[in-house]
Order: sequence, then structure tokens, then C-alpha cells
Amino acid sequence: MNKTVTIDRTHAARADATANAGAAVDGAPQPLLDLPPGEARQSLLAVHGILDMTLPRTGLLVYEAGGGSTCFLPLEILQRAHITVVDIDEEQIRSNDYAQETILGDIQTYRFPPGSFDLVICYNVIEHLADVEAALLGFCESLKQGGLILIGAPNPRSLSGVITRYSPHWFHVWFYRYVRGEKQAGQPGQPPFPTCFHPLVTLSNLENFAGTHGLQVIYRKQYESPRYPEMRARKPVLAALLDGVACVMNFLLPDNVDVRRGDYHVILRKP
Repeated sequence: MNKTVTIDRTHAARADATANAGAAVDGAPQPLLDLPPGEARQSLLAVHGILDMTLPRTGLLVYEAGGGSTCFLPLEILQRAHITVVDIDEEQIRSNDYAQETILGDIQTYRFPPGSFDLVICYNVIEHLADVEAALLGFCESLKQGGLILIGAPNPRSLSGVITRYSPHWFHVWFYRYVRGEKQAGQPGQPPFPTCFHPLVTLSNLENFAGTHGLQVIYRKQYESPRYPEMRARKPVLAALLDGVACVMNFLLPDNVDVRRGDYHVILRKP
């Protein structure tokens, strides 16, 4: 069922955009500040630069698919945009403090009129969907000509992706609580959420989908998962063990594969 639970909070959200968006400081959104130094942070900064240069300066309409309560947009975009969030988790919707419109709904089935948005952002969401194709088709339809789709997702073929795919959910909760230190992990509205890893989450398949549906890939970057630098700081023994396993796998695998590249960003453009 699709239900709009909060609508038209434009003035309040814009007034709070700098203070919120994850309690941003020094002109940077908190999700960026939370990333340890490394490839993930560098790629997100590159994404921010592309969005800032490409998107309209005024009248910017943004759809965050599965946006929940955390925004990965740069503040200069957040402050000039009207943001609509659709999320299936009511707790996430209640916690959202930056969108002008929040909708309780399933991004696999929820539909907007064609040409509604300049940007669709789906960040750390598609790995949780049973029908990624349906969601992507909805994104394409809702996008204006020249509009962008930003997807951030884990790499199912990386070491962390394989572990996530073949381990039980309780292990994911344990990892978040006792390795990452997130004591509320697994509580209502809190990650980690169950993972499906539909075939379209694999970057090569996603790029093939984009080509089939007339979308241009204008940015793609696979990068070392931020979990590795986090673990090196918090759990150095465990991190050393995983780094050793990754080095052995990298040596055995062809084509200079690095199994530590556990995540990716991709930006698609609708011509």
C-alpha cells in the first residue's frame, strides 16, 4: 500500500537542511563526514561534483528511492532542491528530517507521473529489493530528459558481498553491533536490513540494463568498502585476517580483481 505520511514541508526542511541531513557540519553532509579516508570518500566527493555541475540551479526536483532518514546529497544541492522520499519502512519515514515530501510506499511498485524529476537517487537500497528491474523501470519513467539516476550499492562479487550473501541475517546484525559499534543495529527502522542481491545489483548487469533502456553511464567507480578502514581502526586483528584472505584471493583471481572493492557508485543519464 502506498501512503503519503508527510507532505509539503518545504520551508521547515530548507531551514533545517544545513543542521540536519544527518547533522551536517562544515558544509559537508554527515554521511560523507562519517566515511573514513579512502576510496569511498573520494568517490562520493566525485559524485557530488558531477551532480553539482550537471543538475539545474533552480527548480530542482529530486526523488530519493528508499531514502529513509539519511541523505547522501551534498548540502548545496539539498538546500536548493524539493526532495520526495519513498520508503517502505515507517520508522525511517518518521525519522526523516530533510525531505519536503515523505511517502510510505514500495519503490518497486510506486509510480510517479512521467518526467517528474531531475534526479533519482537510490543509495544502499537495490541490494534489498526482490524486483530491482521493476524499481529501475519506475526510476526511468519518472526521470526528465537529461535527468540523472545515482545508484550506490555493494558489489555482490566482492569478499564482503559474498559473505553478506551467504551468511544469515543474525550475523549481519552481530557485525553491525560488535564490529561497527552500532548498538541499535537490527532494531525497528535500523540497519542492517535483509539482503536479496537480485542479479541486476551486479554492476555489469546494471550497465547492460542501462544500455538496453537508452541510459548513458556518465560515472562508474568500484571502490574499497569503507568497512575495511573502519575495521582497521576498530578491530585491527580481524582486519588483518580479512586483508590476508583478500590478498590470497586477489592473487588467485584473474584480471587484477581486488575483492576488497566491495561497493560502487554509478550515475546514469537519460538523454
